[in-house]
Amino acid sequence: MKNRNKNINIPNALSILRIILIIPFVIYFMHNQIISAGIVLVISGLTDMLDGMIARRFNQFTELGQMLDPLSDKLTQGAVAVCLAVEQPVLIPLLAIFVLKEILMVAAACMLIKKNKKPSGSKWYGKVATILFYVSFTVIVALKGIWGIENLTVTVILLSITAALMIYAFVQYVKIYTAILHSDDPQYAININELMDKKSVRK
Repeated sequence: MKNRNKNINIPNALSILRIILIIPFVIYFMHNQIISAGIVLVISGLTDMLDGMIARRFNQFTELGQMLDPLSDKLTQGAVAVCLAVEQPVLIPLLAIFVLKEILMVAAACMLIKKNKKPSGSKWYGKVATILFYVSFTVIVALKGIWGIENLTVTVILLSITAALMIYAFVQYVKIYTAILHSDDPQYAININELMDKKSVRK
């Protein structure tokens, strides 16, 4: 009987779907189809909540999933930030916080992997920051797409609150990553071959 590759599960599939959804979001947004872009963003946000719930409910945690989940979040947030920066250049300094934070997080994760250490999975504050990110941008695009309202004050307030929470999450992740980097605990060791695990035959 063949063993099922444990990396092939619903949570990982949802994380991959979230990455794929970036393409239609960017296309819709850049063609000023704001409502469609907002719907895609809502779907993306729902998959972000579902993958964690399913992973916990059915114990479908994998090392690949712990990397895919935050990666899909970072790519989605980066895409939205760039789109808004193109649409409203005045927001570039504020949105740069998001991009810088995500670049540093990816760099830290790559450093850990290079040293055969397992990056930390998503924490509650990271998830809350991500959900707030989706809510903020959904409100912004909905105001413009549905009611034709472009209120810079509301936009800046929403993004500022989100940026503050993301900075807090980043500081907490830095503490965790630093602890993992200097730890000899075997629980933080990563098995690269396991990530590439193929279906094997059970005798």
